[in-house]
Formats: sequence, C-alpha cells, structure tokens
Amino acid sequence: MPRDSIDEALAWSARLWERVKRIRSPLSATAERRGLGLSAKLLLLTITFVMLAEVLIFVPSVANFRISWLNDRLTAAQLAALAAEAVPGGVLPDQLRAELLRTAQVRAVALKRSNERRLVLPADADSRIDDTFDFRASARSRGVGNELALRVKLIWDALSVFWAQEGRIIRVIGEPGMGAGDFIEVVLPEAPLKLAMIRYGFNVLGLSVIISVITAALVYFALNGLLVQPMMRIARNMLRFSQNPEDASRIIVPTPRRDEIGTAERELAHMQGELTQTLQQKSRLAALGLAVSKINHDLRNMLANAQLISDRLSSLPDPAVQRFAPKLIASLGRAINLADSTLKFGRAEEAPPRRELMPLRPLVEEVGDGLGLPREGSIDWTIAMDAALRVDADRDQLFRVLSNLTRNALQAIEQQDNMGGHIRVVALRDGKRVTIEVSDNGPGVPEKARTHLFQAFQGSARKGGTGLGLAVAQELVNAHGGTIRLRDTAKGATFELEIPDRGG
Repeated sequence: MPRDSIDEALAWSARLWERVKRIRSPLSATAERRGLGLSAKLLLLTITFVMLAEVLIFVPSVANFRISWLNDRLTAAQLAALAAEAVPGGVLPDQLRAELLRTAQVRAVALKRSNERRLVLPADADSRIDDTFDFRASARSRGVGNELALRVKLIWDALSVFWAQEGRIIRVIGEPGMGAGDFIEVVLPEAPLKLAMIRYGFNVLGLSVIISVITAALVYFALNGLLVQPMMRIARNMLRFSQNPEDASRIIVPTPRRDEIGTAERELAHMQGELTQTLQQKSRLAALGLAVSKINHDLRNMLANAQLISDRLSSLPDPAVQRFAPKLIASLGRAINLADSTLKFGRAEEAPPRRELMPLRPLVEEVGDGLGLPREGSIDWTIAMDAALRVDADRDQLFRVLSNLTRNALQAIEQQDNMGGHIRVVALRDGKRVTIEVSDNGPGVPEKARTHLFQAFQGSARKGGTGLGLAVAQELVNAHGGTIRLRDTAKGATFELEIPDRGG
C-alpha cells in the first residue's frame, strides 16, 4: 500500500474518532467525569480486540513475506547465473558480473548440476557467513508431518531478523526453477531484507489501525443505537423520576421493542406507575389525617355536649325515653372514645383488645338498634343464634366490626332501592371458635372491588365509599387472632368472621 494512502487513511480515522467523541450525550459526559462511559468502553474494547487479532495475523504474514523476499532473490540470482553462463567464450567481464550481482541484490551465486558445484558469480571479496538458511530442508520436512514445527521455525527466523546485529551476511540455499540444477546457493547481506520487512510491518500496522478504527466505529454506532442509547434513556428517566416520583408525567413511555430492552422499559413503566399511585395515595392519606386531626377536637366537644343532654333526658319519666336513653348514652360514649383514637388508624395500630367472655346476641341487637333495624316495610332484620352463645372478644371492637358490616349491607340495599331488603346475622360455636355471618340480599360486591376489598380507599363497593369500614374490621378481627372473608353467594353478599377463644 502506498505511504500516501496510509497517511490519508490514518487522518480519516482520526477525524472519525473526533466525531465519535463529539456525538456523546450529556449523560455520557457526566459519566465520563466519574470514569469512562459505556460508549467509550465499547469503542476501546472493540479497537483492542481487533488489534489483538491483527497481531495474530501480523506475525505469520511477516514470516511469509521473508520467505517470498528470499525466494525472489533466489529467482533473480538464477536469472543472473543463466545470463552469466550465456556469455560467449565463458569469460565474464568484471563489470558485467558486478552489474548482475547488483541487479539480483546478492554478493555471490553458486549452482550445482550433475553433482558438480560451480561458483557462477563469485563475490568481489571473501565474506564471513553469519547464518545459513536451507529452504530445501523446509520443503522436505513438509511431507513428514512437521508442518507446525516448520511454521514455528520460520516465524522465529523472521522475528530474529529484527533484533539481529547489523551487517550480517547470510547464505540461502534453494531449489532452482525449470530444472536448472540440483540447488542454487546465494550469499547476500541481511540489511536489505530487514529494511523490507520493516517497511512491510509498517504497512501492515497502518492497515491494521485503519481496519481497527473502521470496525470499532461500525460496531460502536451499531451497538450504541441498539443497546447503549436505550440503556442511557432508561438511566436518564430513572434519575428524572427519582427527583419527583409523584409526578406521573415522569413515567417512562415504553418503545414498541419486543426484545429485552423493550421488556425492561415496560416493566420499569409498570413499577413507576405503581409507585406513583402508592405515593399519591399516601399523600391523600396524609392530607386526610391532617384534616381529621383538625376536626377531631371540635367533634369530641360536640359529642360530649350531646352526652350531657342525653344524661338529662334519662331523668324524664317517659317509658320510651327510659328505654332508648341508655342506648343513646352508650352509643355517644363509644363515639367519644372513637374520636379520641381516630388518628390511630393512620398513625399506629389499634389498641390491644380487652377480651371477655360475653353473650353475643345482646351485642348484635344493639347494633341493629343503632342502625334503626328492622325498618318496617323496607328492610328486615334477622338474628339467628342461640341466646346462650358467648364469644371471647373485646365488646367495643366487636361492636365496631359488626356495625361496619351491617352498615355496608344497609347502604348496599338502599342504593338499589330494594323494598324487600333483608339483613341476616347468624352465629354458632364450633369448639373453641365462634363463626359469625353477616349477609344481605343486596347487589353484592362488584368484581372490581374484590381485588382490594380490605384496603382503605381502594376496596369500596359503592360510589362515594372509602373502604375504611372493611379495612378497620379486618384489622380488629386480626387483632383477635381471627379471620374475615367474603363468601361467594348467588345473590347479595355474605361476610364470614371467625373469632377464636384465647388459647384456642
């Protein structure tokens, strides 16, 4: 390859490298301040591996170049010897001999024919031979399975030229072409061979650099577009999303890719969406807690005033007042206690239940009285349980659970304007466990609400509901070591509670 072409290609490669550096993204630049970015590492690794491959090619190619160069000298020496033998009279003038030796780039030529070795072109003066290379031995060894050993020897001989001392004279023996004799022998200086090999090495090196840069650039641009840029886009989005996770506009928009990058983008978008929804829900809960804390004090004062008025009503001799006043006072007392502990749901766990073995039926009747059940002509109220049935539970907490479930059933029936509504509470004891069922013939629980049924603000079965009632009920039942679940029924909804005895 001409030297000008190599210089031109090297200059083009340098311009290509500058272009690669200029197109790096801002994120790459930031990463490089901490170390090499993915793009730079990819480019450098590609260049390094291509250069290693070129080195593995370079060494055998230099050995082949040396053999070709020496064979060319043998061919040129044979032509010079034939010219010398063709001189009339067989007397070769000194000037012609010197010209033939200079043209063949050797110092002496000898031929062997018919077991007779003759010095065809003698040297001007005796020269000391530093090394001898016999290509006939190399040719003979090919047929006996020593190809690998021969290759190693030829490579070693070629590399030895570079660190050999200056001014060496070598002798090369080979087989002449066209049956011109048994062998041809030439003596020549090694310096021209060394110079030719150096030039060849620089040419190969220049070509290797060009191939490495071009290959690395092509691999870089291909992988940069397929892998690096999408990964950097994901990284940029993660950094941007982490600054404000509650902003839904920062969620990554997945590309239609169907490979691993596309899967990662879709999964990241899904996780970011869930996180954003969760944080927004937490923010709403925090705002709700702040609002409740502001009204809690005033609400408690109002309930306390109502309780004082109810105490005065209980002194009236009216039989109806005497019947309902104690229940009203008890309900107001529970409301005041609930107002005092309203913030516990969002801030801490409910207080541990103060359990006692108590009759269940009076508690259920109190729940019905508090909700105005039954309602004549619209909603029936049935309590199916043994009057002697006792349950081991906290009275106030179990009242809240049954009140929440019954209120939900009542609201579901009212929502569909069902004049033949029916709410039924059934309880029985099985060993050391009491099972309570609260059922209704309302519209039932929608499939959409079943997924988050016992989660606050997500499991409401009616429009405008919060789902807090079921969430509180589950927390209180769990505190008793029991379970609550929605049973599948053909019509309406049935919630089943299991309350175990202490140590049961």
